[in-house]
Amino acid sequence: MQNRDAVFLEDFCPKLRDRQWRKSLHSYTAKRCIYCGNASESIDHILPRSKGGLSITENCVPACLSCNGKKSDTEAFYWYRKQRFYDPRRAMAIRAWIDRDISLAMRLLQWAQPKELEKNSKIKWDIKAA
Repeated sequence: MQNRDAVFLEDFCPKLRDRQWRKSLHSYTAKRCIYCGNASESIDHILPRSKGGLSITENCVPACLSCNGKKSDTEAFYWYRKQRFYDPRRAMAIRAWIDRDISLAMRLLQWAQPKELEKNSKIKWDIKAA
């Protein structure tokens, strides 16, 4: 039996496919908002749907409800530059996400959140005075 001959549950239930896609987006950023770094509860369209943005991975990013609501239907970079929590590393991560380089976006987000890395890091530093 070929893989293309198989029938998948997602083929019969599009909502399940959508739910899995949304979970995978949140898992990329460790359930963190791509804009501010708080917990993400929603998916935001970088180019708003009202302006022709599609619901594809390159245009959808995890966002907290606050950022998603405040951004509304404005262009992401224009809105983000005006925020007090603006971080150029996160802006570069958003640009990498749009350019389909999600691995680079993840590295930039990790760089933008050193505190999160310290929590998850298994390296123990022993600093001693000379």
